[in-house]
Amino acid sequence: MPSAVASLTLAATLGLAPSVPTAQATPLTSRLDRAIDRALAEHRIVGTVVLVAKDGKVVYHRAAGDADREAHRPMREDSLFRLSSLTKALVSTAALAMVERHQLDLDDPVTKWIPTFKPKLADGTTPVITVRHLVTHTAGLSYGFMESPDGPYHHAQVSDGLDAPGLAMEENLRRITSVPLSYAPGTRWGYSVATDVLGEVLARAAGVPLPQVVERFVTRPLGLKDTGFQVRDVPRLAAAYANATPEPVRMGEEHVVAFGPSGVRYAPGRVFDPRSFASGGAGMVGTATDFMKFLEVLRQGGGKVLTESTTRRMMVPQTAPETESLGPGWGFGLGVGVLVDPAKAHSPQPVGTVQWIGAYGHTWFIDPTNHLTVVALTNTAIEGMAGQFPNDIRDALYDAKQ
Repeated sequence: MPSAVASLTLAATLGLAPSVPTAQATPLTSRLDRAIDRALAEHRIVGTVVLVAKDGKVVYHRAAGDADREAHRPMREDSLFRLSSLTKALVSTAALAMVERHQLDLDDPVTKWIPTFKPKLADGTTPVITVRHLVTHTAGLSYGFMESPDGPYHHAQVSDGLDAPGLAMEENLRRITSVPLSYAPGTRWGYSVATDVLGEVLARAAGVPLPQVVERFVTRPLGLKDTGFQVRDVPRLAAAYANATPEPVRMGEEHVVAFGPSGVRYAPGRVFDPRSFASGGAGMVGTATDFMKFLEVLRQGGGKVLTESTTRRMMVPQTAPETESLGPGWGFGLGVGVLVDPAKAHSPQPVGTVQWIGAYGHTWFIDPTNHLTVVALTNTAIEGMAGQFPNDIRDALYDAKQ
């Protein structure tokens, strides 16, 4: 059980009520500790920070393992992580905040803000792509790691937002538009670089760079001082590791991790290159504490960021097809995954659970039914995102398979 002083300090930082240690909390703590200890002992992850809030109270928090194994630097609860696709929820929230302020409309054509963004279908026609298509990942775009090594995104050298340090947004947009769309916008769901394009739409609609947009509409109102597109305290940044046997290996400046048809391409140093475009889909850095605060605001209705009606709409499936990233039983809302069929998903979570993942090794979810919010950040790809670890954390919370 976390110490009383630590619990009170974290609760104050999160703006939540502190939990009161009880006999009922001990089994949960033990199950979560076992899941974390097992992952570390089996060398599946190098380090992690796990936070759990129930009914607005901190009921579990733990930093474990190493932030930097080679430097013998232990993980801390204020360690910084490359957030990868956890960025999407923050940027999508900023987009919805701008919609509420009539600075943007979900049905605006993307060409209203980016006149040159006119990717074509395979038949040569140019369909209308809207902001809604970008937010819901129904624009017909793709990701390189979703394609075979000889796929069109690889040939065009489209960046997934995790690689290619120094690449400018204008050039990446040119590369994206040079590739035929995978399907007609609005007819399917396909995980993609759509949120990167969305980020540029927000920047042009607001008249300031994307980092300032997200700061204006999300991080500053919520007091997320450690979250942004730059590393604000380099010594606190967790090193990046990749799955390997007998233990994870430290990522080099260019690293490919097996996942999907062609693997995910990483460049951990990208975050230090100011020339790199601000990736709305994968470019932010932050702490587990900040991200928990953000998620709790969403769970409780939007707070200083969104109205309750918009927040609830964000968490309602907007597309019929199941997502390819989270698998059967999952739909997609406005920037977040939504559980629609727990049986198909083989999940103990209830219908309406909202969740997403990050390629550097992260998962989070909000369970509105049980008033539960969970953040599990690691520095190990892909285990922390799609390995045994996130399922063990989830099952420990629901006392499943124990």
